[in-house]
Amino acid sequence: MQNTLILTGWGWKEYSVAAAAVLKALGGMADVRGVSRRRLPEFLGGLPTCYRRVHVIGVSLAGDPKELAFALAKLKKRGVQISWVSGIPMECAVQEMFSGLLDARVVEGDLLDAVAAVFNVDVSSLRPYAIEAKRPTGAVKAYHELIDASMYAYRNYQDEESYSEVVGYLANGVNESAWSSDAKRLVSHYRRYRGRELVGKSSTMRRLQERINKVAAHSDARVLIIGESGTGKETVALQVHNKSERRNEPFYAFNCASVTPNLLESRFFGHEKGAFTGADKRRPGLFELANGGTLFLDEIGEMPLEAQGTLLRVLEGGRFMRIGGDEEIESDVRLITATNRNLPAFVREGKFRADLFQRLNVVQLRVPSLREHKEDIRDIADGWWLQHHKRHLSEEQIAVLMGYDYPGNVRELLNLLERATVFDEMDFVSLLDEHREMNAGLMDDGNGNGGALTFMRDDLESAVRMHIRKVFDKYGQNLSRAADALKVSRNTVRKYL
Repeated sequence: MQNTLILTGWGWKEYSVAAAAVLKALGGMADVRGVSRRRLPEFLGGLPTCYRRVHVIGVSLAGDPKELAFALAKLKKRGVQISWVSGIPMECAVQEMFSGLLDARVVEGDLLDAVAAVFNVDVSSLRPYAIEAKRPTGAVKAYHELIDASMYAYRNYQDEESYSEVVGYLANGVNESAWSSDAKRLVSHYRRYRGRELVGKSSTMRRLQERINKVAAHSDARVLIIGESGTGKETVALQVHNKSERRNEPFYAFNCASVTPNLLESRFFGHEKGAFTGADKRRPGLFELANGGTLFLDEIGEMPLEAQGTLLRVLEGGRFMRIGGDEEIESDVRLITATNRNLPAFVREGKFRADLFQRLNVVQLRVPSLREHKEDIRDIADGWWLQHHKRHLSEEQIAVLMGYDYPGNVRELLNLLERATVFDEMDFVSLLDEHREMNAGLMDDGNGNGGALTFMRDDLESAVRMHIRKVFDKYGQNLSRAADALKVSRNTVRKYL
């Protein structure tokens, strides 16, 4: 561990490239960590004692200013030198608050220009990697994917080392062919599973993550995941797999409602050549393909009763035979199943075998509806928007999104954001009005009002007004500061007050 730390932000390639330029200037003699602007005060407050110098590169001085000032003062007392490098000037009020606590080095222009000037380093070879192109090619594309993969690994698996390795590769101009096997595996994993993330810092989501971690530690225990449609049950299954000892083995997902009952046995166990009409070659089944890893069976409640016995047999004996074969094959598979159905009720009604339910329901994970953790809508929506638009949502847009119930859960929220992208619709009030009309018949409350999908403009404007009033009060009822924080005009703030 070095005694110098480079702290840079998440979400922008420019941050990673700027950190690489600093690392290059320091001759590689520094550690690198990514941190969000909201977590900066907390991170600095808990800075390990081994660090004597910290370079904050591009991360805006956000979060609670008093908390940040307290953390900086504590570090200064410890003798830690803090420098902040940016291409964006600091607000006067913020500059006064942090005066004497850090060395602010601002060079107007982009972040890479600022780093080049402050650290006297040539950034010409790095500049192409800092450009956020829609369709990058060659080495730029490869590095952009590696950066994204390392950030994905941090968000989902608390892997801090991968991002540091990526920045080191950038600093040293390492060719893709010379990347470590871990880095290549990271990219491969990201290509397959990107977009499958559990986002949220609410107590509800923290409890779910804690349970996932406990379940993952027992890599043979069967898991039944329950929850409404659109909550992310497959994502939970993937998290369990990737945090377990089976992480480097296969993960296969299969929807039990996707094939007819007579084909399920073939999909589960495979078949030999000539086993039936059309079986022109041997085909391994899911239990064979997933051997050593995890098999995820979604919509297990939709499995026909006559097909449930075939699954029960392999769970009881741990062995199976391909259709048309006479060789028993041993199966070492962790089985994870999921449903949005009430399986105990199905058992009582004779639609689901009680013995199979008991075999599947060893450990149960319940994924909460989005209505149960609405405070996470901000992070889910803003994270998606930042990834696709390279900018944050406005506070007004977030307030509108947080005023809706989302009966379709996270999937519905992301679909809504994608629709806004397709139609370039930035007025989210109008967007949700249209969304309500499109879905009015899906969930009726008995009065013809569309039930949980009802979303009136008055409710939206009320949500926006309450949020703006809260921000206005937070900034001492200063119109200009509130408008800056909300990223809207003073007139917009005045309108809602």
